[in-house]
Amino acid sequence: MRGPATDPTSAPGHRRLRRTAVPLVSAALLLSAPGAAPAHSAPASSAHRLQHAFAAAAAEHHVPQSVLLAVSYLQSRWDAHGGAPSVTGGYGPMHLTDARTAIAAAEHFAEGTEDPRGDTARPALRPRAVAPAGSAVPARLRTLPKAAALTGIPAGELRTDPAANIAGGAALLAAAQKDLGEPASTDPADWYGAVARFSGADDTATAAAYADDVYEVLRTGAERTTDDGQLVALAARPGLTPDTAPLRRAGLRTLPADGTECPRSVSCTSVPAPYEEFGDDYGNHDLGDRPASQKIEYIVVHDTEGAWDGVMNLIQDPAYVSWNYTIRSTDGLIAQHVKAKDVAWHAGNWYLNAKSIGIEHEGFLASPDAWYTEAMYRSSARLVRYLARIHGIPLDRQHVLGHDNVPGPTAAAVPGMHTDPGPYWDWRHYFQLLGHPFTRTAGRHSGVVTILPDYASHRPVYTGCTAQGEPCADHGSSEVRLYTDHDENAPLVRDIGLRTEPTTGVNDLSSRVSTGQQYAVAGRWGDWTAVWYLGQKAWFRNPRGNPTAVPAKGLVVAPRAGLASVPVYGRAYPEKEAYPAGVPTQSVVPLPYTIPAGQEYVVGDEVPGEYYYAVTFTTDSHRVVRGADLYYEIQYGHRVGFVRAADVTLRNSAG
Repeated sequence: MRGPATDPTSAPGHRRLRRTAVPLVSAALLLSAPGAAPAHSAPASSAHRLQHAFAAAAAEHHVPQSVLLAVSYLQSRWDAHGGAPSVTGGYGPMHLTDARTAIAAAEHFAEGTEDPRGDTARPALRPRAVAPAGSAVPARLRTLPKAAALTGIPAGELRTDPAANIAGGAALLAAAQKDLGEPASTDPADWYGAVARFSGADDTATAAAYADDVYEVLRTGAERTTDDGQLVALAARPGLTPDTAPLRRAGLRTLPADGTECPRSVSCTSVPAPYEEFGDDYGNHDLGDRPASQKIEYIVVHDTEGAWDGVMNLIQDPAYVSWNYTIRSTDGLIAQHVKAKDVAWHAGNWYLNAKSIGIEHEGFLASPDAWYTEAMYRSSARLVRYLARIHGIPLDRQHVLGHDNVPGPTAAAVPGMHTDPGPYWDWRHYFQLLGHPFTRTAGRHSGVVTILPDYASHRPVYTGCTAQGEPCADHGSSEVRLYTDHDENAPLVRDIGLRTEPTTGVNDLSSRVSTGQQYAVAGRWGDWTAVWYLGQKAWFRNPRGNPTAVPAKGLVVAPRAGLASVPVYGRAYPEKEAYPAGVPTQSVVPLPYTIPAGQEYVVGDEVPGEYYYAVTFTTDSHRVVRGADLYYEIQYGHRVGFVRAADVTLRNSAG
């Protein structure tokens, strides 16, 4: 979590590079009658056991099957995760929670020793997370014991048996409906209040936002094959309008919004990060005047590596670090900590901090089955769409970055940069929710590819989730492994900046590309594709029948004619002549990387050299220094980088 913006377009001669947005195409699923159960006379095949479990549980507890399916979809997208708990101790397709041992300390376990400010003009800030004092487990994290009491099903069975888990969820919904004084109606429209209560939220806004998401699933329908091979379908009900009146009788509190910067479609509360002076330092962010002073260019996705209550304690510690928002796993509640105008200390690179908004998601990088809920993905996507619209941020992987895509600001910082949210964050699904799905945009011989494996079926081996060298649980992944030749027995690609040999470690980014990232093609060989990566030719399996990348159009840069190579930078700082009196010149030092002649790299944007000087508690000395030098942001390795526009030539790589 150590880890979290600004107008370069005002600079004379600045030219923006933007991608054409790809509209999200959606269609209602034409399935059987809405909410209808599968015919009981048909045998429950192995691929349809879960569908029949939903039908049986709905009938037993007098809950509309469509409501039960939609709630489960929002909890887990119907996945069972092999009985492993989520970050909040949730189990099974209904995400029934039993978090007595799941409230962990909020230390960030994603590898990295970075200075979260990433500003070499100031002493490195290396705060330590302190485990929160023990506290009672909230009711939203104790739904599994309640389901056990309602059904008589043992808790262990509710954790490990998907059918039992679904029955437990149906019992909870039925109990919520009864508590609200509502009848066990067969009409899905009558279950809004019970669905809101099922979320576990103790405030009206969060419960309503959760229920609204469930009813959106009901209206659009869904169909997918789960992580254990089960085919589950929910028929679309486009005209369904719920009765929201029962929610007013639910006795939930009202959260103070306190001027939060969130869309109306989410539940948002204010938990401010303190701006306080102490000793010779201050924390835990810097006051700014964005976007008037600088344009916000990036959104950085993080995971918390800890549970909600502990994370809320940390953000209120002025001696710790900061980020702009946190999103809760169980119900998608958003807490805002730092206003968009101010600069949070989250990304480990001051240039990116000054131009970004950081969003933490309750989850763990190295626990593939401590899964991110659909409620959290959807809430996050709504927030990011809102921020992108307000600040003009393109919805692509050059501007919506993972913390693991942020470059080290200097060579010394590269080995310590963080690696979250990691290979188990589903970028493909996330961008579908953002309304900008990754698709093929060029012919098969295009010079650019977009990385796009099928998340569920793409399962590379990772190690180190529980112990160094030990295999992680078999799991879907958004990342593709790179080799030095078109052979899986060939050595992995090496990142010279890390100063280590490459491994399959879950935190080792040296030889991995991620969904949505784009690279220039360096060669093809049968089912293999090579791309230019970290100054090398890197190969990955890309069979036509099950592709891990698709052809794309894109702008690419290469060294100018006559140059053997050009340097790559971790930050786009101005030339020394741009600094006014009173602002120390920041050195423009390249990373240990270059682009050799003959190689090309995909461009994300053109940006001016820019530096935000903010090293004092009072803002009278703060300055935004903007130079004449222009840079291109490029996809260099797993992380982005920057090259001087004067060093390279730009061309369109069409398919």
